[in-house]
Amino acid sequence: MMEGKNLVIVESPAKAGTIQKFLGNGFTVKSSFGHIRDLHNSELSIDVNNGFAPEYVIPADKKKVVSELKKAAKEADTVWLASDEDREGEAISWHLFEVLGLNPAKTKRIVFHEITKTAILKAIENPRDIDVNLVNAQQARRVLDRIVGFELSPVLWKKVTTGLSAGRVQSVVVRMVVEREREIEAFVPTVTYRVTAEFIGVTEKGEEAKFQTELNHRFATKEEALAFLEQCKKAQYTLSSVSHKLGHRSPAPPFTTSTLQQEAVRKLHFSVSKTMRLAQSLYESGHITYMRTDSVSLSALAVNTAKTAIVGEYGESYHKARQYQTKAKGAQEAHEAIRPSYMNKQSAGANSDERRLYDLIRKRAIASQMADAQTDTTRVEVAMDNSPYLWTATHEVVTFDGFMRAYTQSSDEEVAAGNASSTIAQLKEQVACQLAVMHCQESFTKPPMRYSEGSLIKKMEDEGIGRPATYQSTIDTIQSRKYVEHRNIEGVKRTYNILTLQNGKISDKKKSEIVGTDTGKLVPTDLGRITNDFLVEQFPAILSYDFTAHSEESFDAMVAASLEPEIYSLRSLDAFVKAVKAYGSQHYPIHIKLDTG
Repeated sequence: MMEGKNLVIVESPAKAGTIQKFLGNGFTVKSSFGHIRDLHNSELSIDVNNGFAPEYVIPADKKKVVSELKKAAKEADTVWLASDEDREGEAISWHLFEVLGLNPAKTKRIVFHEITKTAILKAIENPRDIDVNLVNAQQARRVLDRIVGFELSPVLWKKVTTGLSAGRVQSVVVRMVVEREREIEAFVPTVTYRVTAEFIGVTEKGEEAKFQTELNHRFATKEEALAFLEQCKKAQYTLSSVSHKLGHRSPAPPFTTSTLQQEAVRKLHFSVSKTMRLAQSLYESGHITYMRTDSVSLSALAVNTAKTAIVGEYGESYHKARQYQTKAKGAQEAHEAIRPSYMNKQSAGANSDERRLYDLIRKRAIASQMADAQTDTTRVEVAMDNSPYLWTATHEVVTFDGFMRAYTQSSDEEVAAGNASSTIAQLKEQVACQLAVMHCQESFTKPPMRYSEGSLIKKMEDEGIGRPATYQSTIDTIQSRKYVEHRNIEGVKRTYNILTLQNGKISDKKKSEIVGTDTGKLVPTDLGRITNDFLVEQFPAILSYDFTAHSEESFDAMVAASLEPEIYSLRSLDAFVKAVKAYGSQHYPIHIKLDTG
């Protein structure tokens, strides 16, 4: 343990309390309560004639915190800056260094992925300097966002209504929701006739067995469907094939910020903001690793401790060590995936919601290190004389559950694994079968699905818009600004035809169904539509997906130090804004040089 007086500064009081327990005597852990300074709320706060340098102020509610930290820093022999490892965390450490007037010789920067005693002590043994590249990237983002918002928002006040805001990321995300809603409104369903039939076959034991099938062809019109049913009246049917195929399913990787948010929406029905609030609490209490990450990798320690937990809970045959590679656009690999700090800890959290989220995180991480599930899929085909079409049915049996013993991944549109009963596995092939009943039902293609919070984040990730640290705030902002809202959509009644062939007779009936019902999905408000249409028409370059995604790539390049920011000799803010508004992929890149000292 370090000698002398040591001051450790973190962002949050909860995090400070957890770390204080690990460090004990000789260390004082204090919180900065987030950022201690920022751009002025009501001014541009950017010196456009000096390399677009940001002009920071200390908010009134942070002056007491700054005063207390200055006093504590003067009394300490060593100051440890222990904010998070991402861009915002690095910027917080840099601001603390600057504002508190810290001595470089007695200041150390430490980072860790999890708040455990082992991780904290290891970080203290391996301090580093403040990463200027991370700070540059954070400031460049802040400056560009301020310029875009500061310039576009007043235009909205004049042209639409007062109090509106525009943003480099938020306005593009609103555009996504508006465009999806218009796709739904413009959608014209295609009508087809789907044919299903119940046959009676013979099993290997000579017993009769009924099984459901579907024709591998759909008819475009009612007339075609009726003609086909007429053909089927006197047809002969043969169970022409019964085949078996062994297969396997592999587990999903451990959670990233995006996949955790998506799965918590689907499985737990948590909003994105609730998920991140709970995850933050679990992290600060030392239960899970850092929750803002787009990495799916696990440390060697995590892989080994997962093995111990899996073998202990399920047995040796259920374990399979794995490492995953991140495929998300613009992904950063600085962190591990989200996982329990202690893999063998089966439950954690201060309340039921935290415990539910922890359980989800643990099961996903544990399952990622488990064996494949083994399956046996039976497929049967029924042929009809004088017809090129076949009736088919499949049934999947899980012969070894593997990772599914712990966890199965959800999707926004769950699909059944098979469409037939287990009896088809015992059916005898190359024998005649009897038609019990055949239905030819009018069906309609479905419009695109509205976004949930989770699926909207998936779209943002796919387009390279935003990063793990900004997904939640963007979703929250577009709702608080009343551009997008959660809404329940009432369905409408629709009639459809269903033709039935049974006992050599065809019946024709009409039935009805309620379609278009949607619950709790994201829908643009009228204000959102009007604002989006104005911005897209007047500032198409700013509202383009390319501009936003390429900006993120520029920030990432600054972090990696693979791209040197260059100064653009723009004489005024007006000239810079014009350059931004005219920006397109053909002008990429635009970078801002920021002096971090």
